[in-house]
Amino acid sequence: MPAPAQIRPAQAAVVRRRPLRRRTRWVGLAFAALPLAVYALVVLVPLGQSVQYSFFKWDGVSASTWVGFDNYVSFVTDPVLRSTFGHVLVLIGFFALLPIVLGLLSAALLTRAKQPGMAVYRWIFFLPQVMTTVVIALVFKRIYAPDGPLNQALRAVGLDSFAKTWLGDFTWALPALGLIGTWVTFGFCMVLFISGTSAIAPELYEAARMDGAGPVREFFAVTLPGLRGQLAIALTLTITASLRTFDLVWITTHGGPGTSTLTPAVALYKAAFQNPQIGLAAAIGVVMALLCLVIAVVITRVSERD
Repeated sequence: MPAPAQIRPAQAAVVRRRPLRRRTRWVGLAFAALPLAVYALVVLVPLGQSVQYSFFKWDGVSASTWVGFDNYVSFVTDPVLRSTFGHVLVLIGFFALLPIVLGLLSAALLTRAKQPGMAVYRWIFFLPQVMTTVVIALVFKRIYAPDGPLNQALRAVGLDSFAKTWLGDFTWALPALGLIGTWVTFGFCMVLFISGTSAIAPELYEAARMDGAGPVREFFAVTLPGLRGQLAIALTLTITASLRTFDLVWITTHGGPGTSTLTPAVALYKAAFQNPQIGLAAAIGVVMALLCLVIAVVITRVSERD
C-alpha cells in the first residue's frame, strides 16, 4: 500500500484543477450570456407571444376573446387557407426539386470537363443570391408584363398565341412565380454541389473508372453519395424558402389573380394587417414554424443514416 506522502501531491493537483475548470466554465457562460439574452429577446419571447395570441380572437385593438384551437381549425378547414398548402407543394417543385436536379447536373459537368471561363459561368448563376428579392421580383414583373420582353420575343418569332398576361393568368401565374424561384435558387445549389464535389477523393473516381464505370454510373456511384451533406443543406434551405415565400409573391401578384398564388406567408400578412385577425395570423405563423422545424429535423435525420 502506498504511503500517504505519495498520494497527497496527486490529490493536491486534482484539487487545484477543479477551481480552474469551474472558472473556465463560468467565463464561457459569461461570454455566451449576452448573445443568448439577445436571442431570447428577439426570437423566443416573440415566439411565445405568437403562441399565446393564437388561442385568442383579437383584432389588435379591442379586448381579446379566448377561442382555444379555433384559429388552428380555421386554418385547416378554410378552403382558401387550405389551398395555400397546395400552392406551396407546387412551389417546392420549382424552388427545391428542379434547382437541385439542375445544380447536380451542372456540378457534374463543370467538375468533369474543366474549361476556360467556368468561374464566370458560376458567378453569373450565383448572382441572384447577392440580389435582393425585391429587385428580382420587380425585374421579372417587367419581363412577364403584357408588353414585356417575354411576350415581345414570342410575337417576334410568330408565336403570338403563346403570349399572355403571365402573372394575371389563373393557370400560369403560379408556374411563372415558380420559375423565378428556380432561377434564384439554382445558382446556390450549383455552387454548393461544386464545392462538395471538389472535396470527394479523386481516388474514388479513379477506382470507378478502373471498374469500367461510365460518366452516368460514376455520377450515381461516387458523386451523388459524396454529396449527401450538401443535398441535405440544399433541400432544407430551398423547401423552407418555398414555405416562407412572401416578398416575391406580394410584389408580383399580391396572391392573385384571385387566390391562385396565395401562400401561407401572404395569408398571414393579410390576416394580420388587412382583415385584421391577429389570432389567426399567429396560428398560421406557429404552424409554419413547426413545419419548418419538422422538415429540417426529418431531412437531417435521413441524411445521417448510413
